[in-house]
Amino acid sequence: VQLQASGGGLVQAGGSLRLSCAATGRTFSSTVMVWFRQAPGREREYVAGISRTGSSTYYADSVKGRFTISRDNAKSTAFLQMNSLKPEDTAVYYCAATSRLVGMTVTAPRNYDYWGQGTQVTVSS
Repeated sequence: VQLQASGGGLVQAGGSLRLSCAATGRTFSSTVMVWFRQAPGREREYVAGISRTGSSTYYADSVKGRFTISRDNAKSTAFLQMNSLKPEDTAVYYCAATSRLVGMTVTAPRNYDYWGQGTQVTVSS
């Protein structure tokens, strides 16, 4: 699976952005999709995950209620809708995938085999 993340940018606090992750290669619907983020000087952090069918989602406490992950298997694309953005959401956001897991609650990056190139999200105060 090859992943291409897009949609990042500069936004004021309280604003919204929608990230996309387009997949090519093997069957998209066989993979669990997740989003991570990494701020300068910090470790890569799990943000959200979605099951293969899209029926189940899981969020880090820091984004729960503000971010929504979704997927469109017909278009081989996953999304991360980010609302009520805060300066502390500033990071490079990465989409990732694996077909080795069934659930999407595994938060360690080493469990994901395929990674997008990252897209920068900057939230100004």
